[in-house]
Amino acid sequence: MTLAHTLPCRPVHLGATAWLALHTLALWPHGAYLVQRAVDGSDDPLGLLALAAVATLVVWQRRSLRLTPRVGWLLASMAVALLANGAWWIGVPALLASLLAALSLVCALFAWWPPARPRLPLAGLVVLALPWIASLQFYLGFPLRVITAQLSAWALQLVGFDARRGGASMVVNGQLVIVDAPCSGVQMAWLAYFTACGAAAALGLQDRVFARRAMGVGILVLLGNVLRNSVLVALESHPAGLAAAWHEAIGLIVLGAVCVAVGWLMQRKETPGV
Repeated sequence: MTLAHTLPCRPVHLGATAWLALHTLALWPHGAYLVQRAVDGSDDPLGLLALAAVATLVVWQRRSLRLTPRVGWLLASMAVALLANGAWWIGVPALLASLLAALSLVCALFAWWPPARPRLPLAGLVVLALPWIASLQFYLGFPLRVITAQLSAWALQLVGFDARRGGASMVVNGQLVIVDAPCSGVQMAWLAYFTACGAAAALGLQDRVFARRAMGVGILVLLGNVLRNSVLVALESHPAGLAAAWHEAIGLIVLGAVCVAVGWLMQRKETPGV
């Protein structure tokens, strides 16, 4: 009796990072669109920062990625990728088609993502990579400026200023001050949610906890934007006005404070019953 020599059989397939790289490559029209919007000045290049964060997270977790994907998420990623590319080629608005591409990439990431790691912050970073800033300023900028101006007027009245709102402008102590587009808070909101997603992903915050705390991020952005606008309007209302350098410095200080507060919100420990 002779013993047959046997060779171990191991299935050969693409690893998680290779599959994700190929999936991303298949969405190249949308990637080219994101880069074009970032470099031609039509939108802030913040989306590239979100893409870099996603890539960093994938590299960080590469040894923990699943050996075999979740089939449902994998099939969904392929189907949505076909839909996104089809929408692109038939002329659907580029931002909408790219949103479909982002959802396709989210599904692909979910297919391979470690079970113990949070998913919602990762999905949030992928969606934040899209060129939202200019579109949000166009569609939501004016109502957000009106809301900011009204809340700022009430805040200044509490500390003794003669302040009232008129449209997206304010009259403070007889001086007209315009609440311009940067004061809408759109960029602050993007950076705050980027901080929230990045911190939650790095800390491994559970999805249900992240979803609950994400609502608090919006409140912090609103409070920070009203504070920034109130301080700037109060200083701008003086006859001498406010130097541009001080305007930028105050804005950056408040933005930094909001992002720090968001980071604290994400990392604070859960209390029983919360």
